[in-house]
Amino acid sequence: MSVERAHDLLIIIPAWNEEVALPGVIAEVQATVGAIADIVVVSDGSTDRTAALARQAGVTVLELPVNLGVGGAMRAGFVYATRYGYSHAVQLDADGQHDPAEIPAMLEGARATGADLVIGARFAGKGDYSVHGPRQWAMKVLSAILSRVSGTRLTDTTSGFKLYNSRALAVFSRDYPAEYLGDTIEALVIAKRSGLTVRQVAARMRPRAGGEPSHNPLKAARFLMRAFLALGIALSRPNRAVPGEPPSPTDQEGQR
Repeated sequence: MSVERAHDLLIIIPAWNEEVALPGVIAEVQATVGAIADIVVVSDGSTDRTAALARQAGVTVLELPVNLGVGGAMRAGFVYATRYGYSHAVQLDADGQHDPAEIPAMLEGARATGADLVIGARFAGKGDYSVHGPRQWAMKVLSAILSRVSGTRLTDTTSGFKLYNSRALAVFSRDYPAEYLGDTIEALVIAKRSGLTVRQVAARMRPRAGGEPSHNPLKAARFLMRAFLALGIALSRPNRAVPGEPPSPTDQEGQR
């Protein structure tokens, strides 16, 4: 695959059978940040026209032969970003919920704070996105625990709208969970234990342009179980260093 990097920022769009929403998402990203960012769509074992429509839109497409989930698709995107030397990458969903107009604020947040990973947080005072019932309770508990782990206040630890700098890309291109919620909850623990700095900025979330929402009692119960399972797995992981950097004394202690 012959690729020429035009910008330092890469927008990674993981997509599984998103032929309905994806063309509009790509068009909006191109109109909003196309002057400062390249776009890659990772077709995660799609069986519809997701890959073909992305190519028609003029963006790079990575096609996975089977469905690996968001974590697997994002790891492919991270490998691509590191291989071609991008300084930053943004994870943006293919269903239209993430507003690309928020990306400049995420970039500014990273530059102002020196953060390696910036979360576009839904519950930080911007927009009217909300969840209720058991899912809301679980997200509050997870945020409290992961705020302590990360050493900073986080209100939305399951957000999939994130910005990564080159240090974070180096870590996650080698170690990024493929399991459900591993790409959010477990990834934050990996970030902390790799010495990465995590921060959040407020971001507006929109209704889906396509796909099926996951808010019903049965799925909320599954979310609860999987969320705390992912957290338990994450907290059992040893510390690790950023690739290419010497391990810290804390890393060495954690590996004994």
